[in-house]
Amino acid sequence: MSSSAERDFVTAHLDDLHADLDAWLRIPSISADPAHAGDVAASAEWLADALRRTGFPTVEVWPTEGAPAVFAEWPSADAAAPVALVYGHHDVQPVDPPELWEHPPFEPTRVEGPDGPELHARGAIDDKGNVAFHLLGMRAHLAATGRDTPAVTVKLLIEGEEESGSPYFADLLRAHTDRLACDVIVVSDTGMAAPDVPSAVTAMRGLADAEITLRGPSVDLHSGSFGGAVPNPLHAMAELLASLHDESGRVTLPGFYDKVRPLTDRERELMGRVPFDEQAWLAGPAASRVATGEAGFSTLERVGARPTAEVNGMWGGYTGPGHKTIVPAEAHAKVTFRLVADQVPADLGEQVHAWVQANTPAGIEADVHVPAGGVAPCRSDIDHPAMDALLRSIGQAFDTDADQVLFTREGGSGPEADLAGILGAPLLFLGAGLPTDRIHSPNERVLLPMLYRGAEAAAHLWRELATVPFPAR
Repeated sequence: MSSSAERDFVTAHLDDLHADLDAWLRIPSISADPAHAGDVAASAEWLADALRRTGFPTVEVWPTEGAPAVFAEWPSADAAAPVALVYGHHDVQPVDPPELWEHPPFEPTRVEGPDGPELHARGAIDDKGNVAFHLLGMRAHLAATGRDTPAVTVKLLIEGEEESGSPYFADLLRAHTDRLACDVIVVSDTGMAAPDVPSAVTAMRGLADAEITLRGPSVDLHSGSFGGAVPNPLHAMAELLASLHDESGRVTLPGFYDKVRPLTDRERELMGRVPFDEQAWLAGPAASRVATGEAGFSTLERVGARPTAEVNGMWGGYTGPGHKTIVPAEAHAKVTFRLVADQVPADLGEQVHAWVQANTPAGIEADVHVPAGGVAPCRSDIDHPAMDALLRSIGQAFDTDADQVLFTREGGSGPEADLAGILGAPLLFLGAGLPTDRIHSPNERVLLPMLYRGAEAAAHLWRELATVPFPAR
């Protein structure tokens, strides 16, 4: 590996990154659980203190109707320098089921893995690790360039309820639009294709959800006296959900694909460059026996670039020990939809209602709840000059040329579309996660060398973005 001033500084100060991350990960900032509201607030205060220690002259904790966000700003001495806004989140997922964790989820534990040292804890990469590397990255940038201030003005907005759907985040952005004004947004809540495959995410899918209740008899009935003679809501629900996809794996909601922007030949070619071992993926992070999905698309295209529908849960009737021979009165299901470019979450309400109505048998009443809002899909402009700066930065951290950094797509969802839309700035994605990091699952981990490279790439990025000719704001 080659050397650089940025890398030398990062390498010499890894203990600082380890200490910061260990302390932050011990705070169980689970935003979905009201019992942890105090921990989420403590997490915000910890980050605010860490940013002040790093040198940010402006650091504020911004309250919302939900969990607090943290804002920081370090102006460049060059008044004409571009402004970059880093986005991430400090809340984490619940740890259920706790018995599947090999180590306590909020006691950071180092493990020697096949690809190098790992750190196991909830939030190790999603998203505290991805945020923490910016603390070291900023210090490395200043040390390497000999500057007292960064080459670009750097702002951070780290929210506290991304794992709960960011319900108040858009309102926060609108309330602070002037303070958050920027030329480019750097999202650090994603990752790369593999430890030896430098890559940049260029798109994230959107999200909409629905809960369906089917009602039959007004009370549970004796299955011997009434079974086979009255409609069974669980039977109807099973048939309804079985109709969610056709024989080609396409979603059957009317109008679901009407606004989908087709993948171009160039986009498919770029995705095809990403090395992908499907059998290793099945045996590893997918933990499944076979790959399946929409016909005519690769697995990477299915999980990153195509819209999907998934049944998340189905329940009703009796599920306790032994038998209770009934025709249940109700059946319930939760379904979510991942959306791609040009799809609109608000359209899903009408589509789901029409699908349920067309597939509900006589004698069954349906109640469909599709929450307002949802998450819109987003994408980067891969031809924007800021993207070239990102690719150069990642390339330097991985000892390769910018044109060897690959483009990937993220199957998950977040508030990035709101960031881009409300603030009117292009998106870049710089993250250190891996598909094998078990985010949202027991035994979440981060591969520590990926965090080191993330810190170095961030240090390079502020220098590289200073050369980008952004249009006047």
